[in-house]
Amino acid sequence: MTHCAMQHIPLSSAYLCQDCNSVGNCARQCPACASYVLMSLSGVLDREVEEQHQATNYTFPMSVAGDIAELEAMVA
Repeated sequence: MTHCAMQHIPLSSAYLCQDCNSVGNCARQCPACASYVLMSLSGVLDREVEEQHQATNYTFPMSVAGDIAELEAMVA
C-alpha cells in the first residue's frame, strides 16, 4: 500500500478482530477478513472507567476501623 488513508473510529464502536488483528467499527463481522471473532475495545481500553474506580473513596465504619487498628497493633 503506497497511501495510508487516515480514519477515525470512536473507541465506543471499535472492535478488534482476533483472527487478523485488524480494527474496524462493525460489531458483527470483520471488514478485513469477514471473521466473526471480534472483541470490543472500549471494555479493555476505556480509561474513564479505570479513573472512576481509582477515584472512589472507600471508608470504613468506626467499628471496622477500630478492629483494623487493633489487628495492626497485634501484628506490629
